[in-house]
Amino acid sequence: MTAPLTRRAALQRAAFIAAGAAVGSQFLAGPGYASARNPELNKLREAVKRAEERARQRKEHVSTGIPSKNGWEMEKVADDRGHIYTRPAPGTPIEVQVRMGEVETILVHVIRRFHYEVDTLLSNEDVVGWRAPHTVRRNLAESNQASGTAVQIRPGHYPASARGGFYPQQELVIRDILAELDGVVRWGGDDRKPDESLFYIDLKPGDPRLAKAAQEIRGWKDTPGMGAGSGIDITSPARRSTAKKLARLQRTHG
Repeated sequence: MTAPLTRRAALQRAAFIAAGAAVGSQFLAGPGYASARNPELNKLREAVKRAEERARQRKEHVSTGIPSKNGWEMEKVADDRGHIYTRPAPGTPIEVQVRMGEVETILVHVIRRFHYEVDTLLSNEDVVGWRAPHTVRRNLAESNQASGTAVQIRPGHYPASARGGFYPQQELVIRDILAELDGVVRWGGDDRKPDESLFYIDLKPGDPRLAKAAQEIRGWKDTPGMGAGSGIDITSPARRSTAKKLARLQRTHG
């Protein structure tokens, strides 16, 4: 005859059974048991690990963690798993290393208008885009080249730290380009330490004005009389007024 369980013994036995059930459920849900039941889960885990390792290696290879003067991250390399690649400027002989996406659309537009309306660009030597971080001065706007957000157009033709390298008609075009882009791009000729060859994005990453300007440029391709090489009348009163206002603003904040 089995002796009746005391209340204390019953509680101990229930606790023991519950603990055993918990251990069992953890075992069933563990990696070894799960992979034995579903080999595909093990493959998935390995694929995730490989992807994470590739991402780590890419970041180590590309990223600096240091922003250029306009707030975009400078990258160690171009054309090699980062955001900066060599891109063509249609209608010109130029290919330039710039940040892909909206920045590319905007800076390529600047290059094309310069080519059509300011001075003909003859070869890739006439435009310098990305530069390695160690070759730029981080406290100057030239550092923006290291983040793929700036280009120098005919850098050897305009004296460093000097103004007045363009004829008045050429500068009218430059001012019109800047106004057309609503100040998204800044001209190095307006900086305290001028570089008249330099054009760069003057917004931080994520600014909605960047997407707006890129969208407008893409739309101009299908609009007669708009866009690079379309014969825009830069002397129209409306365009001149807008260009003058922006020039005053950007010079003030040089």
